[in-house]
Amino acid sequence: MSKIGVAVCGNSGLDYLVHDKEIRIFRSLLLIEEKEYEDFVEITSDDFYKRIIKNPELDIKTAQTSTGHIYEMYQEMIQNGANELIIVTISKHLSGTYQNAVLAAKMIENVPVHVFDSLSVSYVEALMAMTAKKLADNGATVEQILEQLEFLRDHNHIYVTVDTLKYLVKNGRLSNAQGFLGSLLKLKPLLHVSKEGKVVTQDKIRTTVKAREVMLQNILKEIKGKKVELFLIYTNNMGEMLDYQDQLLEIEGITEVKLIPLTPVVGCHAGPGTMGLGYIEKK
Repeated sequence: MSKIGVAVCGNSGLDYLVHDKEIRIFRSLLLIEEKEYEDFVEITSDDFYKRIIKNPELDIKTAQTSTGHIYEMYQEMIQNGANELIIVTISKHLSGTYQNAVLAAKMIENVPVHVFDSLSVSYVEALMAMTAKKLADNGATVEQILEQLEFLRDHNHIYVTVDTLKYLVKNGRLSNAQGFLGSLLKLKPLLHVSKEGKVVTQDKIRTTVKAREVMLQNILKEIKGKKVELFLIYTNNMGEMLDYQDQLLEIEGITEVKLIPLTPVVGCHAGPGTMGLGYIEKK
């Protein structure tokens, strides 16, 4: 009988959600003042944002999971009975994780390994992994699962606002030159994850309040007439996002908005005060 193993990178934030523990999570590393921390295991989201707010000039770097570590995970999954693997990763434009997962897959013989680029980050990845596991448990084939993951990949959108562009510009995660211009002008730009899986500037706005207003109006236009799952991404601003969640739930037609923490490895590229609003369309 076929057994499909499912894994996802820690950038998904799956660690912070209720999930099937058979889904394997391979995590990136944070290097804070040259000391190494495994995301979630050795430093949580709350702890990280407290540290970076206390000392904004902390020397922070990230390192994606090594090819060797991913290879070992594949081997363990196979030893536990999986004869086919589905691996969901953060967008290849945001991290080298996808490439490392592909390289590790080429080292595996006799067991097919399907590395799936989510072209996104955060809850989009997490939902893909949970969907893949549920479908596998219900007897779906790899082809059927990948078809559903492709639907999720092509039917989602995340908008993001940041308190400062310092972190995105510094770490090279902003894909257009407007990011640097916005930093000079002290703007609060509205960013989004493009269909190509890049973080790009959607609009240049002068206040966070206005950016969030434009973000919401864009989302409402895009989801009109569709069945979607809405989610809010937060950093050190959970209380503020709980209030925002209440405001969203007052809008006709919105009955649920999930709250999703942004993991430290992703958050160090976005910075404290970052929030996101996104949706994933349902079939």
